[in-house]
Amino acid sequence: MCLDFFEMLLQTSGPLQKTVIFCARDTHADAVSAEMNNLYAQWCAQNSLRRLNSYAFKCTAAVGGTQYIADLRGSERSHFIATTVDLITTGVDVPILRNVVFFKYVRSPIAFQQMMGRGSRIHLPTNKLMFRIYDYTNATRLLGKSFISHPSPTQEPKELKEEIKEKIIRVEGFAVHINPAGTYIVTKVGDSMGMVTIEEYSQMIATHLTREVNTIDELRNFWIDPQKRKELVDLLPEDGRGLRLLRELLKREDCDLYDILAEIGYGVAPKSRRERVFALEYKQSDWLSKLPEKTRETLIALSKQFEKGGIEELENPYVFNAPDVIKAGGLPALKVLGEPKEIIYETKKRLFAA
Repeated sequence: MCLDFFEMLLQTSGPLQKTVIFCARDTHADAVSAEMNNLYAQWCAQNSLRRLNSYAFKCTAAVGGTQYIADLRGSERSHFIATTVDLITTGVDVPILRNVVFFKYVRSPIAFQQMMGRGSRIHLPTNKLMFRIYDYTNATRLLGKSFISHPSPTQEPKELKEEIKEKIIRVEGFAVHINPAGTYIVTKVGDSMGMVTIEEYSQMIATHLTREVNTIDELRNFWIDPQKRKELVDLLPEDGRGLRLLRELLKREDCDLYDILAEIGYGVAPKSRRERVFALEYKQSDWLSKLPEKTRETLIALSKQFEKGGIEELENPYVFNAPDVIKAGGLPALKVLGEPKEIIYETKKRLFAA
């Protein structure tokens, strides 16, 4: 399990992620901490990197673990992986925490929610808007369970390793990955938390969308207006965070969120941001050719910024500080035609043209 989890760290943002691993007992926490340190040391050696001290550490009552919580919360160069039994299930605020890992069996829905809650805080200084749950013991079966229910008795195995040979569920932000059955998203269903498929979650977003916006043309008009776009996104599940998650799960990170909505709400085939930039240059060539040369080159340079980061890039005033935009002509090249906001608005209309 340790190797599998470490490989998952490498596939996301790397090994230096603040993490809590819930273990079965104190000795288990010792073993997991030691193994994670070994894996980290091997990785550093293979990549010729200097090893940071106190990478993984045991944080249990038996060793006075509360003294390490401040390091887990505040240190950026040490104390990344905390292995515990139940010391940090409640009453500990670690907003920077990015992963919650279950290596122990959990029977109580209350305990599970408390454990999962350790990662649920947003941390804007590090742009943490979501967290991941790695479930190796089917703890996420307790999602949506009533707190007053009595769980069925289960027999814990003598050797955790013998029973659990692979992860059962992985949760990323609101998403639960079930292997091999499929991928699920954790969201509010009725009055409690539950799991829905990607298709069901897409339909939830589409229902909210089409209730507010009747046609793809209307969506386009909403989308190129920053205020209308914000109001629309705020009406979607999880204030639009679910839409960004859905884009990731659909493996369409190269698309603007507009194309995700166009697909699930109106059945329009999505285009990548690169495809939209390419289409602007050839489908809108007549319009571009009538513009002054410097203006045309500046708009093409701005469209390249859209390709990198989406529509918000075109609305960021600092976009005119980009070297390619300055080289093309920059803000003065747009002022030749009048108000820069108006020509950027027209460019956005043409970028999202069908």
